[in-house]
Amino acid sequence: MAELHDLTALEQATAVRRRQVSPVELVEHHLARVERRDAELGAFVTVTDEAAREQAKEAEKRVATEDPATLPPLFGVPTAVKDLNLTAGVRTTLGSAVYADFVPPVDDHVVELLRTAGTISLGKTNTPEFGLPCYTESAVAPPARTPWDPGRSAGGSSGGAGAAVAAGMVPFAQGSDGGGSVRIPASVCGLVGIKVARGRISNGPVGGDLTGLAWNGPLARSVRDAAALLDAMAVPMPGDPHWAPPLTGGETFLSYAGRDPGPLRIARWATPVIAETEVHPDCLAAYEEASRALTELGHEIEDVDPPFPPDVIGVFETIWAVAAQSVPVDPAREAELLPLTRWLRRRGAGTTGAGFVNAIARLQMLSRQWIVRTAGFDAVLSPTLASPPAPVGYFTEGGDPAEDFARQERFTPFTAVYNVTGQPAVSLPLHWSANGLPIGVMLAGRPAQEALLVTLSAQLEDARPWADRRPPGWD
Repeated sequence: MAELHDLTALEQATAVRRRQVSPVELVEHHLARVERRDAELGAFVTVTDEAAREQAKEAEKRVATEDPATLPPLFGVPTAVKDLNLTAGVRTTLGSAVYADFVPPVDDHVVELLRTAGTISLGKTNTPEFGLPCYTESAVAPPARTPWDPGRSAGGSSGGAGAAVAAGMVPFAQGSDGGGSVRIPASVCGLVGIKVARGRISNGPVGGDLTGLAWNGPLARSVRDAAALLDAMAVPMPGDPHWAPPLTGGETFLSYAGRDPGPLRIARWATPVIAETEVHPDCLAAYEEASRALTELGHEIEDVDPPFPPDVIGVFETIWAVAAQSVPVDPAREAELLPLTRWLRRRGAGTTGAGFVNAIARLQMLSRQWIVRTAGFDAVLSPTLASPPAPVGYFTEGGDPAEDFARQERFTPFTAVYNVTGQPAVSLPLHWSANGLPIGVMLAGRPAQEALLVTLSAQLEDARPWADRRPPGWD
């Protein structure tokens, strides 16, 4: 008989509505898994077990007294919130010792939406300082590790969410992605991770959208679970400066999973913008395997040149360094920040207003050119990463933040493209290396077209299922 954590999020929600399992049972089961696995994997910064149990008890009362058809779609299903997102009354560290005791007075809009959808948060998932690096190693929690090999990083900046979902501590979780921070953990943890279109999910009420790079998004073990979580989060907040057009006719992203997309025209590229980056053979093998799968499904594949010229790297670095300054820090406590954070903030402080505006304008121009160049394609395929999961400590060894950042760029030369263009993109776990490590591949969609991306991703999952793959320690 399947354990509760073997069930998908949607299966858990269905079991709750049918009164086959109670929200209390689900929460207790998953809290027990957190207690058993988290010390090894570093998924959580804060576990809100008492609050989760109280919410589960209230949910159980509703199940007993209300018509199941009126319950929210994900009612009673455990989840978790990234520790970059504000949670009223719950410690939110932003991955930094400077914010180790910060308790915000408000919820992020996305946190309210997750509660409205009926999910029950078990706590705050691990993230690096201010969400800046592509690995999750901070001063407030142990490193987040992939359960496929705990000697290797779970990625970042949604590394804790990736570790939690991959180890079955929760069936799905919210993350956020400003340069690959959902797709990177998805790739190294064997998950589905969706970076949404610009403006699809609100960053309100506090988070700014000036660069247009970072957006909340789902991490899950299946495309359908990811789509269901996307539906829960994709509700605009009045006053948002960016927004993506909603689906028409009351449709949902989940409703697009299982549809026949018909034959599609798909571009592909695997040459990194960073010239000195070498793509690992395992990542190229995953890319070629995905190309074959798409061809077998009747889609047309065509090679294209990389999206951007090499000078885009410096432009993106400028914007990322300025973004590192967006979190307020008492000048007297700057020394408590990690070396990489201090280094980025110094670079950002040296950028003029005109330099920042020019960098934004350059990225916008390059984005237009790429979107026009690929307008005749329904999707674009690439590797998610240039390497398999990296060992914990790989990026910081030597203590030089400039080398740390350079290693990150060589590790992630593909993902940030779609933060720049604002297109949706998904990492799919279609390949495992000979030594059992997950290797993701990435599909990007047309602007604001997550729906077709969900359809194509679900078709690939049905054709090349990965549900039977479980990391060590799953049972």
